[in-house]
Amino acid sequence: MASPTYNKISVKTEASMIEKIGLVAAIALPLWNIPLIIRIIQRKSSKDISLSWALGVWTCLLLMAPSGFVSKDLVWRVFNVLNFFLFSGVMVFVLIYRKGPRP
Repeated sequence: MASPTYNKISVKTEASMIEKIGLVAAIALPLWNIPLIIRIIQRKSSKDISLSWALGVWTCLLLMAPSGFVSKDLVWRVFNVLNFFLFSGVMVFVLIYRKGPRP
């Protein structure tokens, strides 16, 4: 039978590794908004992006933002801040390029 000290160290190490993986994912996931912004700018159109979807996602992020900004959970806080600001960029460019390229 393993000693209680060994189990505490093992659990702490596993939790630390899980938090590191979560932090990497919390940083990486919002970065996928950047290629979307670039594509909208290059095509000078956001017609292929649902306005209701973009507004719905942005509204939910806005409503979740206060929770993320004050959270003690580093992974949630980092994800929330990055995703809110990067998706806000998506929202801005979706609105700017809504009508497509100008003649």
